[in-house]
Amino acid sequence: MDELLIFYTDDDEDDLSLFADAVESLSQDIILQTYSGGEKLLNAIAQSPPKPNVIFLDLNMPGKNGFDVLNELKGSEENSDIPVIIFSTSNEPSIIEKCLNLGANYFITKPVLMKDIIKSIEHSLTINWKEFVPDRKTFVYRL
Repeated sequence: MDELLIFYTDDDEDDLSLFADAVESLSQDIILQTYSGGEKLLNAIAQSPPKPNVIFLDLNMPGKNGFDVLNELKGSEENSDIPVIIFSTSNEPSIIEKCLNLGANYFITKPVLMKDIIKSIEHSLTINWKEFVPDRKTFVYRL
């Protein structure tokens, strides 16, 4: 498999670090770029070819939150094809529904245990994003 470029945005430094540790443990060849806010992610995408293969996005961030970022990405012809996986502490049905309606490709409620974080990331990287069409049954990752 080719090298994957993943962008992950979260305002919590501990979550960024845990995610990086989880990705590092995977056997795939992955380049991970982390950003500590929505604005930084959008700037990075605007300035950096190549585009990421997938974006993991937290929702609750100061400034541009995950909903704002998702709306901008999916509203942009240039970036609407980048798969966006919501990686949030929330599991509220209304929030999940809003993410689906805004065009997110997948929703993962952040697991607590490292082995489950690794498993959720690994699973999401096996999905064929060119063919996957999320619906209410397939949109949410289940442990």
